[in-house]
Amino acid sequence: MEKLHLNQEKLELAAAKLRAISHPTRIAILDMLNDKPMSVTEIFNELKMDQASTSHHLNILKNKGVLTSHRQGKRIIYSLKYDTISEIIECINRCHA
Repeated sequence: MEKLHLNQEKLELAAAKLRAISHPTRIAILDMLNDKPMSVTEIFNELKMDQASTSHHLNILKNKGVLTSHRQGKRIIYSLKYDTISEIIECINRCHA
């Protein structure tokens, strides 16, 4: 059996992304963005949270490379950076008890 060579740096990056995802609010945000890109306002209205808390969670996800954003006039639109994030969210949704 061939031994797998694991790159420590890639493992650390993957772990950081998983830690960023591992919060109930962030999972909810990812689930919403799985359907369509959304603005900060749309996200905090949907979650019934204040704008500061929502922005905090979005920044964590963006800084860890899970989300991407672009400016559309005065609004910032967030979306999932990778299609594989959608697969992770779908798996989480299927695996709840």
